[in-house]
Amino acid sequence: MGLHGGALPDFPWDSLKPYAEQARSHPDGLVDLSVGTPVDPTPDVVRSALAAAGNWPGYPTTHGTPELRQAVAQWFARRRGVPDVDPAGVLPTVGSKELVALLPALLGLGPGDVVVHPEVAYPTYDVGARLAGATPLPADDVAVWGARDDVRLVWVNSPSNPTGRVLDVPALRAVVDAARRLGAVVASDECYALLAWDAPWSGSGTPSLLDPAVCGGRHEGLLVVHSLSKQSNLAGYRGAFVAGDPGLVSRLLEVRKHAGMIVPGPVQAAMVAALTDDEHVDVQVARYRRRREVLRQAFTGAGLHVEDSPAGLYLWVRGAGPGQDCWATVADLAGLGVLVAPGAFYGPSAARHVRVALTASDESVARAAARLQAA
Repeated sequence: MGLHGGALPDFPWDSLKPYAEQARSHPDGLVDLSVGTPVDPTPDVVRSALAAAGNWPGYPTTHGTPELRQAVAQWFARRRGVPDVDPAGVLPTVGSKELVALLPALLGLGPGDVVVHPEVAYPTYDVGARLAGATPLPADDVAVWGARDDVRLVWVNSPSNPTGRVLDVPALRAVVDAARRLGAVVASDECYALLAWDAPWSGSGTPSLLDPAVCGGRHEGLLVVHSLSKQSNLAGYRGAFVAGDPGLVSRLLEVRKHAGMIVPGPVQAAMVAALTDDEHVDVQVARYRRRREVLRQAFTGAGLHVEDSPAGLYLWVRGAGPGQDCWATVADLAGLGVLVAPGAFYGPSAARHVRVALTASDESVARAAARLQAA
């Protein structure tokens, strides 16, 4: 198929436009809880680092500065329980979405190769497989794919976007063991790992694929994708990275050198500042915790059902009516001026749910809660 859109699905967010217009017409205005885009200020420590590195006339290296790769390795040890990340196995990326979309192609996958991803999932896992000409396979159960000889890449996403589901150490270890038997790569999207609300992960982050308890202290065949967009309000900087197996990272690096896929030097400096300062992350996590609790109580009080959601940036909500379709719930909430994302964006089995983002200001969250309580 090659890198073209002939077999790609329609961009899902376009179908939400009529509901956005309906919500925008509310007398008290739109409260947009549909897209997980940060709204709080970028921390001063990060902005100062960006400004200080502003005089960068030459090309930055594709592999990233030694300071950045070392900062990532130290961050894994300090915040993620992974003491042995090799800085040579770290590579900055232009946000995490481009890496998700391009990883199958960067690994050389194509026709005849299978890419496994969660059944309810961010749609870019599917898109990335199709862009490479590979076959996407939505499957949560290792038994579905663990005996196949055509699986080349397995995506896990914990905490999940959209559901907030967390894979514990035994579940992650089962994926790693099965993939290693097949010679497949495992890539773990851990962008929401520090946004952990419920025990036993609250305050410490959810388990990482690179945790020694998961991988046995061996990173071969394993990659973790992480973004600073959510925890540090850096979505506009497009600052993210992939880390793990140095051999795999070397393969990605060679392709990215040829393609000129480089994170700007000042952004790399800003990422170092973000990764070495924990205080601003803890402040932001506390903000999201407060907003989550206000919205959780409001949706539950209005008769809707909040399911899963022990971590991550979203509430996974089922409509009040028995068997209510997600689009009916979207329409009901749009009538209150509240815009959410339909579960249908994330797979057929999510057709009765909506995704509610926590990325709105305190004032907007309070307005949404008041409307739900009055409905």
